[in-house]
Amino acid sequence: MATERSEEFGFAAAHDAPIPYIQRIRDYYAALGYGAAYEWAHYAHVPFQPLKKRLEDACVTIITTAAPYQPGKGDQGPRAPYNAAAKFYTVYSGDTSRDHDLRISHVGIDRKHTTAEDPGTYFLLPELRAAAMVGRIGSVAPRFHGLPTNRSHRVTLEIDCPEIVARCKADRVDAAILAANCPVCHQSIALAARALEAAGIATVVMGCAKDIVEHVGVPRFLFSDFPLGNPAGRPKDAASQTETLALALDVLASAPAARTTVQSPIVWSSNPDWKLDFQNVARMSPEEIARRRADFDRQKNVAKGLREDLGITKSAAKATVA
Repeated sequence: MATERSEEFGFAAAHDAPIPYIQRIRDYYAALGYGAAYEWAHYAHVPFQPLKKRLEDACVTIITTAAPYQPGKGDQGPRAPYNAAAKFYTVYSGDTSRDHDLRISHVGIDRKHTTAEDPGTYFLLPELRAAAMVGRIGSVAPRFHGLPTNRSHRVTLEIDCPEIVARCKADRVDAAILAANCPVCHQSIALAARALEAAGIATVVMGCAKDIVEHVGVPRFLFSDFPLGNPAGRPKDAASQTETLALALDVLASAPAARTTVQSPIVWSSNPDWKLDFQNVARMSPEEIARRRADFDRQKNVAKGLREDLGITKSAAKATVA
């Protein structure tokens, strides 16, 4: 009867809704045998900084969670498996007048339904330059900034976010576009957006994990209902990337208050079944769960070694999820 009603009224499939990442991830790591569930950052109050200039006069920067390509650190190319060796743990900056080879092999994107083959889906510098050339924004800031995907709230809030704010202030930016990839990226990016707003810099977050960003609480959010790893548009679809940035800029300029979320009208696929797969233990065999646990433990050991080399303490870097 329910199916008949759905067909009669043209209803979408029940699972054709934003993926509930927080619950999905909680169930996933419980099934893998880890302990207490990760506590996602959550705030009741959200800072909000109206754009102080017309968008056409504003200096805009990018905050990304993508990593510079590191030769010798293993596979970081399209379709690469998760690669903890390619992670970075401190804020970095890049010259926006140059092209950059950034990768997302170090984060937990949806590797079944996307490939990271097109950097335009996660690093929007070429599109932002184009927007400046046609006068959509005043200018691109001299630097973009890389934000680590630290799972430690303390490290993100007390080290990474202040550093992002300091670098943006040094560059005299008026606004920042923050693009997230993996689940923890969305939390880190949301926390950085909050810090920037509190410091007087307007922001808009671009991402695909709606529940995580809204749980943290951000001023402005452009939600694309795509597989993780595509905050800036569909791969090999320049028109969608242009439209996604245009939507983000519209939200940046016109959001009336904090917690403004706008959903992109661009659809990933006419078939929503891709939403059923990411870390969904209901669709995994016991053997698959055991394989994933072993792989995750290996990657944790690699990441632990990197943190120790950088002098990051165990207490600061303690993590539960990938």
